Amino acid sequence: MEPTTAISVSGKRVDDGGAQATSKIQSAHDAAIIAESRGGARYEGLYVHVPFCRHKCHYCDFYSFVDSENRGAAFVERLLAEAAAAVRFVREPLTSVFVGGGTPTMLPPPLLRELVEGLRARLPMAGDVEWTIEANPETIDSAMAEELGALAVRRVSLGAQSFDRTLLRALERDHDPASVARAVSLLRAGGVPQVNLDLIFAAPGSTVEQCAVDVRTAVSLSPDHLSAYGLVYEPNTPLTVKLRQGTVQRVSDDNEAAQYEHVVRALAAEGFERYEVSNWSRGGAQCNHNLLYWRNGDWFGLGPSASSHARGVRWRNVPRLGDWLEQGPSSPVQDAEVLSEDVQVGEAFMLGLRVVRGIERSRVEQLLQRGSNGERRRAAMARHLGAGLLAQGATHVQLTERGFQVADSVLMDLL
Repeated sequence: MEPTTAISVSGKRVDDGGAQATSKIQSAHDAAIIAESRGGARYEGLYVHVPFCRHKCHYCDFYSFVDSENRGAAFVERLLAEAAAAVRFVREPLTSVFVGGGTPTMLPPPLLRELVEGLRARLPMAGDVEWTIEANPETIDSAMAEELGALAVRRVSLGAQSFDRTLLRALERDHDPASVARAVSLLRAGGVPQVNLDLIFAAPGSTVEQCAVDVRTAVSLSPDHLSAYGLVYEPNTPLTVKLRQGTVQRVSDDNEAAQYEHVVRALAAEGFERYEVSNWSRGGAQCNHNLLYWRNGDWFGLGPSASSHARGVRWRNVPRLGDWLEQGPSSPVQDAEVLSEDVQVGEAFMLGLRVVRGIERSRVEQLLQRGSNGERRRAAMARHLGAGLLAQGATHVQLTERGFQVADSVLMDLL
């Protein structure tokens, strides 16, 4: 899961706004130097973006494409040079590495090994570093599964999205539903300890009954972690173009809410623990890299379009493979922002309250005393506490079950 400037909450997009874009930042190193000057960054996580895909899904707005020029080897070579340059800033052992895309498993096993081993050789990593790699079910064969197991990848995240062929067609998702079970079996046999399944609910034409079948089928495969996201119509995607043209229609808000409520109830009944708005795990298989995002921690991004964040400075590498390959070793950036203290406070609330446990009360009080909107936020919190949308326990402030249903409005008030 790659972070974006606009955060998705319960399937909706919430534009955080208020950040100050700066043209002075031309490269990732420029941004990292500014972050250092704001109190010293501590990069706990690494995000690696692999842009190659078998097929461009119509709902996806991440930078990805079908590579007709066979540039995998050039990509890995350039990425490892970028990693070697980043060690200037990434000085403490990384606790999580998330390789996303795109589809990282589009790289053949020898190139994927070169990428993983090369990153380990160039950047400091904790002994128990959590490696997560995203995969399309169709790209998992026995050779790939065995390679992932041999590389000690802790978690593979499979994009199942749905097991209903009609809904997959509506999303222009290019895989056979049966390939998901096959991929899970191969990954288990290959020695991958944890498997995550991603689902999308509220696709065009979907019903609560179809959602129920998707959840039931996913659970039957015994994943360690399950993510379920409400469909977001991202700007400028083919699916949003179809929406504007009237060839697809959104499901109603009531339908979407009912699907989400079913996901929550069904997974709880199966022993999954919800630890964030859209994420469930069992057996202690929470994704530490995702938790780093929601804690608003520091991470460094490598690869075209990869996002980074440190000490209220965030930047995104140029989202064009050709430009990224030609420049370096530090990536040129397209978007860079230096956040004001008040915006940082708002984001800390918005991200921290996504997590079921919420935010420590002492941390809440510290945040309310910072920035220029403390009294407004304090009044908003009192209002939502009174309405039963927030709860204040002995140690934490958190969204209630009712609060999760209207998380967008609660978080916007605190943003």
